[in-house]
Amino acid sequence: MIDISESVMQILLAFIVVVPLIGALAALLPAPPGLKGKSPEQAVLRHGVTVTGVVLIAAIVLALGFDHDHPSKMQAATDISWIPALDVRIHLGIDGISLPLLVLTALLTFLCALYSYFKMPAGPSPKAFVALVLVLESGTLATFAVLDLLLFFLAFEMVLIPMYFLIARWGGEGRTQAAWRFILFTLLGSVVMLLGLLLIGLKAGTFDMVALATDNGRSLTASVQVIAVLAMGIGLAVKTPMWPLHSWLPDAHTSAPTVGSVLLAGVLLKMGTYGFVRIILPIAPDGSHTFAPYLAAFAVVGIVYGSLACLALAKRGARGDLKRLIAYSSVGHMGFVLLGIASMTPTGVNGALFANIAHGLITGLLFFLVGALKDRTGTTDLDTLAEKSGAALYGKAPRLGGLLAFGAVASLGLPGLAGFWGEMLAMFGAFKPAADLSRPAFLAFMSIAAFGTLLTAAYMLIVVRRVCMGAAPQDAPQLADVHTYELAAWTPLIALTVVAGLWPRALLGLTDPAVQQLLAGGTR
Repeated sequence: MIDISESVMQILLAFIVVVPLIGALAALLPAPPGLKGKSPEQAVLRHGVTVTGVVLIAAIVLALGFDHDHPSKMQAATDISWIPALDVRIHLGIDGISLPLLVLTALLTFLCALYSYFKMPAGPSPKAFVALVLVLESGTLATFAVLDLLLFFLAFEMVLIPMYFLIARWGGEGRTQAAWRFILFTLLGSVVMLLGLLLIGLKAGTFDMVALATDNGRSLTASVQVIAVLAMGIGLAVKTPMWPLHSWLPDAHTSAPTVGSVLLAGVLLKMGTYGFVRIILPIAPDGSHTFAPYLAAFAVVGIVYGSLACLALAKRGARGDLKRLIAYSSVGHMGFVLLGIASMTPTGVNGALFANIAHGLITGLLFFLVGALKDRTGTTDLDTLAEKSGAALYGKAPRLGGLLAFGAVASLGLPGLAGFWGEMLAMFGAFKPAADLSRPAFLAFMSIAAFGTLLTAAYMLIVVRRVCMGAAPQDAPQLADVHTYELAAWTPLIALTVVAGLWPRALLGLTDPAVQQLLAGGTR
């Protein structure tokens, strides 16, 4: 780690949040400043790689300068009065909970920009595409960095319009309907969430998330907390997404371009669960305890439902779409995250945060791989891949087949890879939930979740068998193996999946002290 002054850390954090927005405006200029290419389209794509690369470097420097001996302390904090009448402040800061998500966002956005430079999705001008990706990055980074409830809401909403257009303009078949469903679901959920945020801020007399967490709900009556948690929980559950508010997700993923799916799964879904941990648990503990059993029940239903939907799609003759299958798998994986949060224990919440990062790495890799498979075969239909196109990846494109198998076993939670620890810790949290929660109920939830892991293994292994194994027909088209640019975009995700699996302390050492303090009632 490196020694960086607090003032420099403040500048770095503000730089990370603001620069993508400035880069988005620059991308819309007739020629992005300082960059040249063989064509204007290539120049603007290079601009996107440059801006996201600079942001990633800044995020890594910020992580290196972070005081890892005190991860529960808010660092790189900026606190400036913005709307004095409402006590709304431009308040930024990071701790062990938000730092990993900040770095994950910067990494995935850079990898998407790099991938798009070589494989731009079909659609309108690259200028608009690059600008939208950068606005999306800025809004997501701001969500994980702001410490004011109203700023959190603004950042939370800032990502919706860019993702809508990425799906609607650069997506595939059914993109218009999928984009409208995405925007309607998330906007309606956000309206309800805003009511909960306003209720808390007005009743407590401040929108400052640090002050509210330190107060730990003492200035809010139990009834206010219950109403606020219900309102905020609905909005956050839509973004997570939690069953039964998930129905926008499969269509959005299926229709989105490859990089849109990577960002949606790897980053945007984390915003909802982050809100549960950062806002609901510390600010409204009484309301959280009231709804914890219901949250856990919805979580385990989502785990089983998502797994059964994937099994149905993986079955021969079901006309299952591989991209849609991975989208449904996200419903199950995020169910484990919600189960860990619902346990209201340090073990469970740490598991939820770990599973968040693991899901971003693994599912981001899987969507990259499926996108590459579609580029080569023209389809993501499992029957077509397995029979007509004769994918048989182990024989025809061994590196691509091996990476798809790696992503599948990582997703099913193979010990030694990142997907294992988060789901295991979430179930441990359910095994022994917070003292005032019903242990028999949570033991039942844990048992159902454990059954869900078996279903996950079943459908992932079926996918590997159908797509990667077997003999290809003699007249099947040849498939190109992994290209250099693809390997460059995927290698960081593969490496981090292995590192997080073999050395979970690297992440848990950051999150655990912050979670302990958050649940104890305070963030300093």
